[in-house]
Amino acid sequence: MFVAAASLALSLGGCTELDTTAPAAARAEAAPAAAQARFGTVDCREAKCIALTFDAGPSENSARLLDILKEKQVPATFFLLGKRHIEKYPELVERMAAEGHEVASHTWDHKILTRITPAQIRDELVRTDDAIERITGRRPTLMRPPQGRTDDEVHKICRELGLSEVLWSVTAKDYATTDSALITKRVLAQATRDGIILLHDLYQGTVPAVPGIIDALKERGYVFVTVPQLLAPGKAEPGKVYRP
Repeated sequence: MFVAAASLALSLGGCTELDTTAPAAARAEAAPAAAQARFGTVDCREAKCIALTFDAGPSENSARLLDILKEKQVPATFFLLGKRHIEKYPELVERMAAEGHEVASHTWDHKILTRITPAQIRDELVRTDDAIERITGRRPTLMRPPQGRTDDEVHKICRELGLSEVLWSVTAKDYATTDSALITKRVLAQATRDGIILLHDLYQGTVPAVPGIIDALKERGYVFVTVPQLLAPGKAEPGKVYRP
């Protein structure tokens, strides 16, 4: 699994021709009544928003990460793996949901969805959604395909299952280093308004980097939001792919 996970944050490569929707476009597409209303405590049409996301958890490092996010009052979006992760740490999945984070799917066993059959794609997604729903009481509406690899068949199945695909704009390549300062530097160099940051709490250098990343981006005027908050008052549509 770790060999596969190591490629999670690679450049999207073959995905460059994807038909994707940017957060600002999702907000602009909102129904007129919703577009006129303010959304909760953060309105990303006005605020300089950025989304912190973590793939391939929960892990032995997730409890510390949740402590940091709670202390800093920052929400995140967690794209979770089923096998050896949700199965192993159900109490952390429950805590993520209880503390206001968005809990989403990263498939069951990190199979590359464009290389397997439609039945296998469906199994990778349904098993994970079922497990999350059993623990949190809420079925995920977002998923992140392993390595960002997706295609028309994946879109079709996601649409049928009520899932939207979420990619990213910032990667620290934290699978390749334990240097927390380097991870921080990479994130800060790529951060932009409406950005989606990809990190992995299972790697040892990542969680120690999170406090510095949060503090530095707050100093730059960024407001941290979940992916649904980033899109609001628009809503993620099943079968669509979202990327800044």
